[in-house]
Amino acid sequence: MAGNDLTQLAMLIQRERAPLLSRWREQVRQLSSARQLDTPTLTDHIPRLIDELVEALISRSDKTIPEAVNEGSPPAHGIQRVQDGFDITEVVAEYNILRGCIHDLADANGLTLQGPSFHILNRILDTAIGLAVQTYATQRALEIQHRQEAYLAFVAHDLRTPLNAISLAARILELSLPAQGASPESVQMLKTLRRNVQHLNGLVGKIIQENTASLTEIGDKLERRLLDLWPLVEALIHDLHPVGGSASTQLINRVPDDLVVYADASLLRRIFQNLIANAIDYTPRGEVIIGARELADSGMIECWVSDNGAGIPADRLEKIFDKMETDAHKEGGVGLGLAIVKTFVEAHHGKVSVESREGAGSTFRFTLPVNKS
Repeated sequence: MAGNDLTQLAMLIQRERAPLLSRWREQVRQLSSARQLDTPTLTDHIPRLIDELVEALISRSDKTIPEAVNEGSPPAHGIQRVQDGFDITEVVAEYNILRGCIHDLADANGLTLQGPSFHILNRILDTAIGLAVQTYATQRALEIQHRQEAYLAFVAHDLRTPLNAISLAARILELSLPAQGASPESVQMLKTLRRNVQHLNGLVGKIIQENTASLTEIGDKLERRLLDLWPLVEALIHDLHPVGGSASTQLINRVPDDLVVYADASLLRRIFQNLIANAIDYTPRGEVIIGARELADSGMIECWVSDNGAGIPADRLEKIFDKMETDAHKEGGVGLGLAIVKTFVEAHHGKVSVESREGAGSTFRFTLPVNKS
């Protein structure tokens, strides 16, 4: 194609820019991830890319094509498509759809893409694809790593409660068995058990400290199902009894035995576990009540964990669910327990709140859907 033909193609693309973009959007919307996007988000940087192509055709040289595209926004486009939920093949496809639309436009107007024009078009689009895919893949890898670190920190934090229960149970046995004439071997085994639990607690604490900074919204896919709430709470109370019972704290289940919720059983257990363990921590002698009720005409169930312990100062209430928010009077905390509760509740499209008064105890409430609808 002669230089004049390159100019003709550039002018054609420039003149038909709006219809070209319209045809491109129509075809890209056939991609599953693009169907629900609004027009500005779908279009993103493609108009600018078309302008770069026109400029390259007019200049009749591809020496600066990679530099021109680098100064454009394919890298930002790759990150945007991660946020839009595109997979990597869809990112490549939308550029190739543009390539096809330009070929169709040229054919419809009697222009044949070959030689310099073919070379310039491919250099522009292939460079853009490379940059977009590179940043897309990097961003996806970072997000996966981020979710893994967050999940590890969540799991490590949740391990602390059962480990404390094991440690306390072993300590109680260790103190009571000598009075019952236990053998030296049994006493030594209990000491070994307690020492290893303490070691595990130290490892868990190290994991939490190393991963706390990366905690974000939960990346787990919820596995929700209809489940009876009373048995879940009762089993958890049984597991936590060594923690509460050793300090004369009563754990009381007042969940109706016919109440059903639609939730991820594993995450729901961890929500209750964190709230109950937190209540026990501030109620060394007293009672912790776990309850729930259906909220009329709302399709939601309200759950609560209430204690008559020390309560929370008013100046901490507003930020108590924030990550890294800890009680200055409590040692060893890293400020994750209530942040985890908030994250998991909101993953179920619920809300969490707290009512408290110093010296009069606290009540933590959260909502869950009753059923799938």
